[in-house]
Amino acid sequence: MEKAMNSYETLFVVNPNLSEEDTKAVIDKFTAIIGENGTVTEVKEWGKRRLAYPINYINEGYYVLVDFEAAAELPAELERRFRIDENILRSIVVRHTEKKSEEA
Repeated sequence: MEKAMNSYETLFVVNPNLSEEDTKAVIDKFTAIIGENGTVTEVKEWGKRRLAYPINYINEGYYVLVDFEAAAELPAELERRFRIDENILRSIVVRHTEKKSEEA
């Protein structure tokens, strides 16, 4: 039986004090995790932006938005790995819901 694939997006904020190579390595690490367990649709690097409030005395973060399709188990594993990684300041995983069109 084939697993149902759901559409998700994740937004995570990388510590801005990392070097450019280290930031790229963190992004590649998480896109690889998603790629192994699903399909990466799009990766948008928003770059450094000011945070709404300081996190551990850090006022900026490097924002990355990833759209992907995966089985229902992946978001929980992804959130667990975000929490473990000290280079991730904040993260969120959201499932896209299909809006049903109204038929007259």
